[in-house]
Amino acid sequence: MWLKPEEVLLKNALKLWVTQKSSGYFILQRRRGHGDGGGRFTGRLVGALDAVLDSNARVAPFRILLQVPGSQVYSAIACGELLNGSEVYWAVAIGATAEEINQHWEWLEQNLLHTLSVFDNKEDIVSFVKGKVKALIAEETSSKLAEQEEDPEKFREALVKFESRFNFPEAEKLITYYSCCCWKGKVPRQGWLYLSINHLCFYSFFLGKELKLIIPWVEVQKLERTSNVFMTDTVRVTTPNKERDFSTFLNIAEAFRIMEQLADVTLRRLLDNEIFELDPGLQDPTQITKRDLEARAQNELFRAFFRLPRKEKLHEVVDCSLWTPFSRCHTAGRMYTSDSYICFASKENGCCNVIIPLRESSPAFGSMCVLRDGEPACLGTEASQGKERSESEKESSYLLNAEALRSDFHQSGMAGLDFGKSREQIKESLWDDHFVEYGRTVCMFRTEKIRKLVAMGIPESLRGKLWLLFSDAVTDLTSHPGYYVHLVEASMGKCCMATEEIERDLHRSLPEHPAFQSETGIAALRRVLTAYAHRNPKIGYCQSMNILTSVLLLYAKEEEAFWLLVAVCERMLPDYFNHRVIGAQVDQSVFEELIKEQLPELAEHMKDLTTLASISLSWFLTLFLSIMPLESAVNVVDCFFYDGIKAIFQLGLAILEANAVDLCNSKDDGQALMILSRFLERVKNEESPLPPIGNHHAFFSDDQEASPVTEIANLIHDSYEKFGDHSVAQIEHMRYKHRIRVLQSHEDTTKQNVLRVVIPDVSILPEDLEELYDLFKREHLIRCYWETTSPVVERHDPSRPYAEQYRIDAQQFTNLYRLVSPWTCGEHTDVLAQRTFRLLDENMDQLIEFKGLASCLDVMYNGEMNEKIKLLYKLHIPPALTENERDSQSPLRNPLLSTSRPLVIGKSNGDAVDYQKQLKQMLKDLAKEKDSKTEKELPKMSQREFIQFCKTLYSMFHEDPEENDLYQAIATVTTLLLQIGEVGQRSISLGSGSDEFTDDLQPEASASDQDAVFTDTVKTPHKDSQPSPVTEGDWTVSFEHILASLLTEQSLVNFFEKPLELKPKLENAKLHQYNLKTNGMSCQPRGEHTKLNTQ
Repeated sequence: MWLKPEEVLLKNALKLWVTQKSSGYFILQRRRGHGDGGGRFTGRLVGALDAVLDSNARVAPFRILLQVPGSQVYSAIACGELLNGSEVYWAVAIGATAEEINQHWEWLEQNLLHTLSVFDNKEDIVSFVKGKVKALIAEETSSKLAEQEEDPEKFREALVKFESRFNFPEAEKLITYYSCCCWKGKVPRQGWLYLSINHLCFYSFFLGKELKLIIPWVEVQKLERTSNVFMTDTVRVTTPNKERDFSTFLNIAEAFRIMEQLADVTLRRLLDNEIFELDPGLQDPTQITKRDLEARAQNELFRAFFRLPRKEKLHEVVDCSLWTPFSRCHTAGRMYTSDSYICFASKENGCCNVIIPLRESSPAFGSMCVLRDGEPACLGTEASQGKERSESEKESSYLLNAEALRSDFHQSGMAGLDFGKSREQIKESLWDDHFVEYGRTVCMFRTEKIRKLVAMGIPESLRGKLWLLFSDAVTDLTSHPGYYVHLVEASMGKCCMATEEIERDLHRSLPEHPAFQSETGIAALRRVLTAYAHRNPKIGYCQSMNILTSVLLLYAKEEEAFWLLVAVCERMLPDYFNHRVIGAQVDQSVFEELIKEQLPELAEHMKDLTTLASISLSWFLTLFLSIMPLESAVNVVDCFFYDGIKAIFQLGLAILEANAVDLCNSKDDGQALMILSRFLERVKNEESPLPPIGNHHAFFSDDQEASPVTEIANLIHDSYEKFGDHSVAQIEHMRYKHRIRVLQSHEDTTKQNVLRVVIPDVSILPEDLEELYDLFKREHLIRCYWETTSPVVERHDPSRPYAEQYRIDAQQFTNLYRLVSPWTCGEHTDVLAQRTFRLLDENMDQLIEFKGLASCLDVMYNGEMNEKIKLLYKLHIPPALTENERDSQSPLRNPLLSTSRPLVIGKSNGDAVDYQKQLKQMLKDLAKEKDSKTEKELPKMSQREFIQFCKTLYSMFHEDPEENDLYQAIATVTTLLLQIGEVGQRSISLGSGSDEFTDDLQPEASASDQDAVFTDTVKTPHKDSQPSPVTEGDWTVSFEHILASLLTEQSLVNFFEKPLELKPKLENAKLHQYNLKTNGMSCQPRGEHTKLNTQ
């Protein structure tokens, strides 16, 4: 690397540096102990000092100094690793090897050395060299990657280090780097942690030992901040096989946050296909920077806090104060601006929040006046909202329900409920007073007072309207007039899987409610669910959506219910309603962590909290609507629309706390389920004006022992008082952590299901098969890391069958074949791998599944000899062998050679082996075995194909311990097979329809008439007659001929029947799979090199 020239005094440094080259103006020096020669103890001592000292004081093993004649002052201008001496050096670039420093030396000799002699003044020489070197540095610094960082020069140094040490392809973009320790047992290794878009990498050189650690983000199962015996704060990275602890970060909070973001982004990009398609930011990882990750985290927190659409992008965050009329003062906080919203959040949590949509119908400047002048201009948007809604309602009145279903079906049951009515009137009065003071639109001031009103229960008459405001579904409603009507018309009458599922569930949606005992309610429910499935085919329809939509229709007009459903599915419960319900599973894991934190005694008693998680899954998916009485559950929905998922978490904790004693005394999971189900059925709402409606989801009948009645208002109040202190930021952080675990759990499920299908069909040990699957999956992912534009390789799609989720193309298969196949043939290996791929690609889609690879390797390692020969045979006939294959183009277009050589081969000891009898007997046995099987007969092999078959065998025997014997044996077998092929030629040329052997062998065949031994079914031509000229296409040999011929040679039999071990190949493959992709890693000539590739 080039350095900014800085003055260096050599007086005290000569003992640590050795001059290797010098010229009139430049000196190349090597640090003692590095490179060639002795000084092993010195080198280890110096290396230890370099590693232990602070990162800014480390010294390179090589450097180039500018020497001005007559001066004792030198300027360091280039170094081979990291030139920073303890006084005045500055690190600006690196070079990992002596070769790099020699390249700099050669450049100086070629470009500067002869020029310097023309200068008379020493200062001019120094200025000229400095200018040249600075120009080189400036040219390198122009890299866009470096310009994006706050300190481009230091980042450029780290980038070059990263590239030279790990030798990844250029597409592996470095995000950031940190100096830290990696703990190996009780021993810390000081080094550098590099965080790139796909990998966590660690490098250390300590006491002559070089350590390289590579952990793909996609293999990380857990990231957590923890402590060990020696350090109070470490970052622990857990993979399937190992745990790694990193500590002594300068800023551990920032490092952990970036690691968490990178793991989350990579896992979403590579393992969660549904999210990948919804998030454009994941689709081009080369654009990700450290700044982008921080902005992304802030964006997600902003959207979660204000529950805004996924497409909203945060543009600016400004500290400001908001005039709040209700308190007659300015409230300090922050203003957030995005594409379609201006939001405000007070610094004091819960004091005041404001959300202002910037719709076209609402002037943006008028809305912003709320923040500047204290004028509640946003309240004036209500008229325009009402106008837009009324126009939309007029347009859709011919088709849709104009009122909520509640208004049509609740009137008859409310007679005599005067107490409930009076409570409702009191609530309505409180809300009216609140609207006057705080506003009544989506732009209202949201304070702690409104949260208390919501916890008491929203009045029936206001519930639907307030749900629209709290969820901001009203903005979507007014921004898309006529959209719902269009969806209904477009989806009407269309049949698909979603519509079939909807029809099946229509009559299961609140069947006890009168609104859904008539066609009016059923038809409205059908239209809303079908329209949403048409709008979002990625989600379509999921169970539990019918129950939620039924309740929305009770309190909102049909079009309003549709937009409320959109808000819930796409904003408030992200990733809940998709193929794998990842969002719900993530929140179940978060809920487990909250139980351990808030209810430790219960968590200690119930060691496996997955039982509670499985019970509580329906709480989250249906917002308690399926397991509480309806009049109580709607109060929970009130809190959910105001506070989001936080309300469900805290209510779930309150329910568990109320039943903690009984749950701790429960004997099994079934009893725990009964305790919670009985409790939830007895949660009542005495203040509700509605008549009690039975819950068809009830788990118990009325004749069982009843639990004490719990008032829903009290339960909600307890949840806020005891468990309401968790902020949105804390919940989002826990979601990050548990999303990794949930996605990896799905990957484990996929793996186990694939192995369950493959294990019965192969003889490979299950543990070896598991490692082979990991290699197969990693090969798929490596292509996704660096070659995103591959036209054939598909992304991981979890919606596909398990066996088809990971598939590899021909190049990926070739890489794996080199690593794990026992049939390596030198330069011919890739050709054989390509043929094997074509053989396995039965549907010709240029992709193969894991089962194909496993079955192929099973034959190679564990198959009988005839199975191995059959596989080899198939690899040399179509479709494995193609006409246009480069390696198969043989110059021999005519018959190979004249096979007039004798078939009685003389041995060195004078004995003779008569192969005629052996072959005939073997062919008889093979024919009987063939008749006993119904397997399809293999096509015969042509001369061109036979040439390739022989070439493969010769290549396979290369470097075998019995190489000479194998070559002699295959030469003998080849001679036999050539004669068999020529006999077949002659048979065809004489009009015979068969070239097979029969039982009528001619015993008179003499050694002098060698060509007659295989002409049992035809008349033998005279021995002096010349063979008829034939084309190559007439020359054929069958699989049975080849197998029988190979069986005559014991050395060949031993070669194909010798036991082979797959495990050593797998161990080697784990270490070198990345090397194949990156064309190998350069090993340092000094010290001990250890590369740890965490699986």
